[in-house]
Amino acid sequence: MTSQVSSLFTSIVEAPFGAIGIRTEAGLLRELVYLPPEIHAKAPQDALNEEVARQIEAYLADPDFQFDLVLPQEGSVHQRKVWNVISAIPRGEVLTYGQVARRIGSAPRAVGQACGSNWIPIFIPCHRVTASAGIGGFARHDDGGFHQGVKRWLLRHEGVPGF
Repeated sequence: MTSQVSSLFTSIVEAPFGAIGIRTEAGLLRELVYLPPEIHAKAPQDALNEEVARQIEAYLADPDFQFDLVLPQEGSVHQRKVWNVISAIPRGEVLTYGQVARRIGSAPRAVGQACGSNWIPIFIPCHRVTASAGIGGFARHDDGGFHQGVKRWLLRHEGVPGF
């Protein structure tokens, strides 16, 4: 099973919570996926993968690392509005789904859906968006399992108290 998962990505970076699968295509970063600990690292296949992996590893070592990768301009107009607000949340801070919604004239549920549609988490830090009374969902999961554990790790890594 792990070789099947590995084949889906152009590289895989080990992380304190498991791993991060990287998929690039046509010279662009297309997807990052949080993977469980049983998935092992996979060497970068090209220069872009090397750079994405380097930046992820730098962030995992230092939460103040500033990403400087050119990101694809994808998603609906609404998703891009949400992602722009999320990208502006400083390290160590969070906004609720409702706060993001008010900033763009939307609804909290629609913000949550846009967060779940974020194909490049960490670079667009959707982990910085929480529920008004708790951590909220993450990566289209809200079952309290692996993905919410990743969200908790990322928030603690960035110095957000209470998670």
